[in-house]
Amino acid sequence: MTSSLAIGAHVEQTDPIAEALARETSLVQFFLGDPQGYKGPEVRFAGGAEALRAAAEEAGVDLYVHAPYVVNVATTNNRIRIPSRKLLQQHMDAAAAIGAKGLIVHGGHVNKSDDPAVGFDNWRKAVEATDIKVPLLIENTAGGDNAMARHLDRIAGVWDAISSAEGAEMVGFCLDTCHAWAGGIELGDAVEKVLGITGRIDLVHANDSRDTFGSGADRHANFGQGHLPADEFAGVVRAAGAPVICETPGGASEHQADFAWLREHL
Repeated sequence: MTSSLAIGAHVEQTDPIAEALARETSLVQFFLGDPQGYKGPEVRFAGGAEALRAAAEEAGVDLYVHAPYVVNVATTNNRIRIPSRKLLQQHMDAAAAIGAKGLIVHGGHVNKSDDPAVGFDNWRKAVEATDIKVPLLIENTAGGDNAMARHLDRIAGVWDAISSAEGAEMVGFCLDTCHAWAGGIELGDAVEKVLGITGRIDLVHANDSRDTFGSGADRHANFGQGHLPADEFAGVVRAAGAPVICETPGGASEHQADFAWLREHL
């Protein structure tokens, strides 16, 4: 199974198909627009969404869209939560228009004085409020004491809350190896524990970490150049058995080196 495992990368959004071909891969992830702003998505591919969808199908390339980092549907702050829901729906619509296999979104967080249960319920409300057209993949995050998806117990809280929501079957999980390591999740049994909570891992963000275990720092490194133990890193990818996206520094040559490193260790 691991020999045929699809391994791709996060790429620049103007021409994801050319980026995939340059890396000799069949899957890529990218943003649609500004990852740090509330302005709606834009398809920068020549010809727009329909052209990108057609080009991806012709090339046999699977597309994944990463929602902007600013999306935080868990927060109690209405000035953030309400625009976040709107932005999430806009990116969901755009992801569906290009034929994406999934839309990845960070778990978000609540304020220091907030009860985490409020954040869990806000996730339920967000799922129910969103017209989910492609799988919505919640990603574990590296830092923050009040994060919704850093620690396993918080991920469990989110999952318990959204399990009763209409559309819950369209919500999946994206496991980031750097975030797990930096967030304090032991890699050795991470897949087993996540599956015990979510029942599914739809995508793996394979990233080495520039920082130590439990640091809370979200700083990615190329494979073999960070702190992740090679056997445990490869073990997560192997056990998850899901498509892999590398969000590592560099361009096509660096990503191809990461692909080769990972396949060698699988």
